[in-house]
Amino acid sequence: MSINEDQFEAAQLAELTERARKLFSGPVTFLKSAPELKFLPDPIVNEVAFAGRSNVGKSSLLNALVGRKAIARTSVTPGRTQELNFFDVGEPLKFRLVDMPGYGFAKAPPKVVETWRRLVRDFLRGRVELKRTLVLIDSRHGVKTVDLEMMKMLDEAAVGYRIVLTKADKIKASELEAVHAATLVEARKHPAAFPVVHITSSEKGLGIEELRAAVLGDAEL
Repeated sequence: MSINEDQFEAAQLAELTERARKLFSGPVTFLKSAPELKFLPDPIVNEVAFAGRSNVGKSSLLNALVGRKAIARTSVTPGRTQELNFFDVGEPLKFRLVDMPGYGFAKAPPKVVETWRRLVRDFLRGRVELKRTLVLIDSRHGVKTVDLEMMKMLDEAAVGYRIVLTKADKIKASELEAVHAATLVEARKHPAAFPVVHITSSEKGLGIEELRAAVLGDAEL
């Protein structure tokens, strides 16, 4: 790649990053929760979804991306934990973020787990507007069996996804490097996985700007 091409790509990235910053600093509002597909909002704009194990830091990451302290908590109330939660980005509306119910419940009844699996699977397979899913992985634990199950579900649904390591500030740099390398190896085994693994810390702001730009780019596909 020539220097001019490098400079052009850098300029494009800078422009996308700045647009993402302005967009996410503007109106971002909770729209609705959907316990079943019949309650999904009208498919009028593109969507980017967030998936991850319970306690992976999904709400914190969503809040960090939109620069607010508690927007994701709007939907985290008793009775809503197994629903798809939609957030409108931009005014006029540009795209939507979808907070998918956390997986990997240690003590959930089989009926609850199956309800989650059916809702998520049907949503992934039938939502044409879903342009990308972010699969969040806790940096302290790496890819677990339940994460692999989610990734397999996305592979089968042919939904492209990015793997995002969360809570990167909670482990040593050497450990983070090892987890990142191992996650990259795993990502290459999956046909729908994006060939980049993002490293983030909602608490420290690490990787948030880059991920914000990536989300905007995905939403505009």
